[in-house]
Amino acid sequence: MPTAQRESVVDATLLERISDARRRSDALFEIVQTDAMYDRPIPERHRIIFYVGHLEAFDWNLLHENVFGLRSFHPEFDRLFAFGIDPVGGGLPTDHASDWPSLDHVREYVRNIRNSLDDKLLRNTGGQRDGFALDTLLNVAIEHRLMHVETLAYMLHQLPLDRKIPQADSSPVLASPITHSMIKIPAGTAHLGLKRAGGVFGWDNEFEAHTVDVAAFEIDRYMVTNGQFLEFLEDGGYERGELWGDADWEWRSAGDITSPVFWRKGDGAWLYRTMFDEIPLPLDWPAYVSHAEASSYARWAGKALPTEEQWHRAAYGSSEGTERSYPWGNEPPSPNHGNFDFENWDPVPVKVHPHGQSAFGVEGMLGNGWEWTSTVFGPCAGFEPFPFYRGYSADFFDGKHFVMKGGSARTAACMLRPSFRNWFQRHYQYVYAGFRCVNV
Repeated sequence: MPTAQRESVVDATLLERISDARRRSDALFEIVQTDAMYDRPIPERHRIIFYVGHLEAFDWNLLHENVFGLRSFHPEFDRLFAFGIDPVGGGLPTDHASDWPSLDHVREYVRNIRNSLDDKLLRNTGGQRDGFALDTLLNVAIEHRLMHVETLAYMLHQLPLDRKIPQADSSPVLASPITHSMIKIPAGTAHLGLKRAGGVFGWDNEFEAHTVDVAAFEIDRYMVTNGQFLEFLEDGGYERGELWGDADWEWRSAGDITSPVFWRKGDGAWLYRTMFDEIPLPLDWPAYVSHAEASSYARWAGKALPTEEQWHRAAYGSSEGTERSYPWGNEPPSPNHGNFDFENWDPVPVKVHPHGQSAFGVEGMLGNGWEWTSTVFGPCAGFEPFPFYRGYSADFFDGKHFVMKGGSARTAACMLRPSFRNWFQRHYQYVYAGFRCVNV
């Protein structure tokens, strides 16, 4: 969001947030065995080594010349590590491990960037870019890094277990009986987005604020669990073409997709791959699936995926017509409210955070897994792309990506704001995303 052009004095809180975000990303790379740094755990993504350089290259390309007047010391690396989005266009990357620079050279590049930028930041020198003050640009850098900390986690989730260094995890795995039900949400309004003049940071797709009328509906109290999704699978859900749209059925058939990517059949029983282990399928954890799989389950159940505005009303609305800052109220997020902000490496049972329920009694709407909606990702009225990052949102207004809301165990607390929107293509299985259904 543009602010008045001015010389910016960097707030100490922003400096601490930058340091904390760096610690998060550094710690994530430390779980990878050194000889696995050139692996590609997900075919559509870059090799791990790319992301070691990308996080710093993004900050450098955003700030070094336009804000601080610094000259590049390695233009080739600035270009090589510039773009971190998934390859698009239907093809898979064709590079080889030998095409990439050594890990030592990449780490030296990272150190040089941090030293150069920190020298400017610690001396509180800097300006603005394209009408955006330095504090806004630093929020972009911080949240960009934290987004990658999450997407890297699900990428590393697919790395073979013997290619990772196990870390402690406190995720409970004991069975927890669940009584599934649906919650009635009365007709009302959903206040989406942010006011451009509000002085609050948001990404370009979060603006402009607008209100949507929402008819009455029912929504699942909990996210759909592995146990529920197993019933769909055992009822032939993956073999029944009538439950899938044409494009989804073609994808399922061509890829021989027969179960969620986090599941594996072993010795006659389903196993679940956690970040550092394989365990018996936890039936009370949310089912992480693609949008196509979630949509097929919803048809099988005689229901539908919620729209973005339905999800928002169930999460933040109330019978009185007011909206909360978070589902549970206005208190800042804490571990008592949900499984987010790097609290765990994996999901937890869907009913273990009753203190995080919404005003209507819907549980687990923040954390424990992003939630697919039926809303195609697109701009709000009055959308203006960030001039310094024009492709962040606009490149994905293609009718092929769907809005996700909520957050996962690896989502930073700063991105739990009501206006934040995530999105992925409908056939992408790897993200930490589940869903709940609605009746209308």
